[in-house]
Amino acid sequence: MFNSIKLYRWAHWLYLHHIPILPKFFQAIIFFFYNCRIPYKAKIGKGTYCSHGGIGVTVHPDAVIGENCVLGYCCHIAGQKPYRKVAQIGNNVYICPGAVIQGPVIIEDNVIIGTNAVVLKSVPAYSIVAGVPAKIVGDVRNLKYDFFSGSERIDGIKDFMKKDNQ
Repeated sequence: MFNSIKLYRWAHWLYLHHIPILPKFFQAIIFFFYNCRIPYKAKIGKGTYCSHGGIGVTVHPDAVIGENCVLGYCCHIAGQKPYRKVAQIGNNVYICPGAVIQGPVIIEDNVIIGTNAVVLKSVPAYSIVAGVPAKIVGDVRNLKYDFFSGSERIDGIKDFMKKDNQ
């Protein structure tokens, strides 16, 4: 399926070149077809995409998202009153489905944000965070595989799912 980020890129290009009305038109198309809000004013780096086309994703207009990030469906990058600034997300960040990043936080490079996590504080590089509110639960460098390469898939099932005779 066509990814909503492609439509965002067209709208953002039109916005940067001061072409009126069309960026809002593309934003309306994104909302109509994907039920997500990715404003043309947000800054989203190259290689970043939304999983499942971007269904339900909400991004604050002032958010900054780095390169090669993945936005899981129904994730939200939101502001928090009374703060004016919003999240700044580094490169190679994987945001799992349902995660919420709220407020003026900084998510550094190579971070995994777990499913339905609520991030209210800044996250250092190479961290895995999960929970409500999100806490550091691991380190990306300790994984047995390169999570961010995207090219390798592991065959089989997880260890805890194996029966004793397997």
